[in-house]
This record gives sequence, C-alpha cells and structure tokens, in this order.
Amino acid sequence: MTKELKQEYTLRITQANKTQLITILYEMILLYLDEAKDALKEEDKAAYKNAIRKIRGCMNELTASLHFEYELAQNLLQLYLYINRELVQASMHYEAENLNHVEAVIKELHKAYKQLETQDTSGPVMGNTQTVYAGLTYGRNTLTESITDPSANRGFCV
Repeated sequence: MTKELKQEYTLRITQANKTQLITILYEMILLYLDEAKDALKEEDKAAYKNAIRKIRGCMNELTASLHFEYELAQNLLQLYLYINRELVQASMHYEAENLNHVEAVIKELHKAYKQLETQDTSGPVMGNTQTVYAGLTYGRNTLTESITDPSANRGFCV
C-alpha cells in the first residue's frame, strides 16, 4: 500500500461510521489480495507472505468486531473462518486459486455493505478529530490539506 493510500484510508477511517469502517476493511483486504497476486506473479515469497499477513490482520479485526447477539454474526463468522482457512492454504501452497475464493467472498460482502452504508445514518465512530479539507491549489497540481482549528484538543475525551 502506498503512502498516499495509507493517508487516504486514515482520513476515511477517522470520519467513518460503523458500517463504513467494515466497508473500508473489505476494501483494504481487496487491495492486499491484489498485492499478494502481484507478488505471486513475481515469485516474491516474502511480499506474498506479508500481503497474506495483512489480510489476516484485517480478518482478525472483522472477526473481533462481530456482535453475537445478532444471528447474522454467526453467518459472518462462518464466512470469516472459511476465508482464514483459504488464506492458510494460500500461504502454504503459493497458489492463486485460494486467493480467488477469498476475493469472491469479500467482493460480495463489500457490495452488500456498500448498500448498507446508504441506510446507516449514524455519525462517525471516532470523535474529537480534526476536520480536513483538501483541494487543488494554483500551484503545480499539488494537493494541499487544510486543518480547521489546529489548536483544538484532539486527545481522548473523558
């Protein structure tokens, strides 16, 4: 993941509600899947293992965020466990087939959560964050970010 993408995801995460956070995790998984496939094509086992490790980290976060008081959580858990099994197989055998299975499931989940985003009217999960405005300047097509009220306290509210 490039530095620019990390900054973009960081900004999106700070301003996302619960549903958007899950969608962002799915997008990150799809990005890491592409990285793993590229590493597989280049026969770079270290980069491949690193991409799989990052995907598993995202999956662990998704699994930890399940609320088991809802029936849907049990179904999602089964899908997440399946994905983890496929990732283990992919890690052991260095084959794209397992990655394709993971990608198919994640794409469907991502599509479903994108539709749910339109129904979730809750506010951002993170509070007390700065608002960032970005836009093109009159310079050489550079992107500048302006922070509103830079002297504001951004720490945790108790």
